[in-house]
Amino acid sequence: MIQKFLSLEPEKQTRIINAALAEFSERGYKNASTNEIVKRANISKGLLFHYFGSKKKLFLFLYDYSMNLFLNDFYSKIDFSETDLIKKLRQAALLKIELIQKHPDLYNFILTSMVDDSFEIKPELEDKFKAIAREGYSRLFANIDVSKLKEGLDVRHVTEIIMWVGQGFGNRVLEQMKRDPDYKRDLDIQKFITEYDTYIAILKNAFYK
Repeated sequence: MIQKFLSLEPEKQTRIINAALAEFSERGYKNASTNEIVKRANISKGLLFHYFGSKKKLFLFLYDYSMNLFLNDFYSKIDFSETDLIKKLRQAALLKIELIQKHPDLYNFILTSMVDDSFEIKPELEDKFKAIAREGYSRLFANIDVSKLKEGLDVRHVTEIIMWVGQGFGNRVLEQMKRDPDYKRDLDIQKFITEYDTYIAILKNAFYK
């Protein structure tokens, strides 16, 4: 069924995807309206269900689409040869900001899906996210040099704390983009890096020998 959608001309695919991303991001899964999606996409409701079958299948398709696009871009740019934990996480955080600027609608949808508690989709989203997290952790941290950490520290706990700092910065940028349409254009990346590095220096002092 979804293959019929994937065989459409790219312009029509993009129009439908963008309309669905916007509606789900603004309203969440439960309150999103397929009537609004087809109105935004300028297609019939019958066609939407012809391509996806149900609202749930459309949402899960969008989740896979968004995550694949975002992660493929991320993994194509990350330096896997870096063995220093903090340097790698710093690189990942800054790359995430770059990708948020590039794909704000995708990232907004991903964030919305992460906090959506609709029973109809929650179990499948949790399974998908756990699989993505396991793969990401194994790919990013397979070759980390743990000898730099202070004795007694667990590398996974340290990694999670540093990642939370990066996520906080990324989410703050996204929220500012939503409030101010010009923020994406005017974002001072160097100012962001300087501020982020202040926190990185504190974390390094706390966790490294």
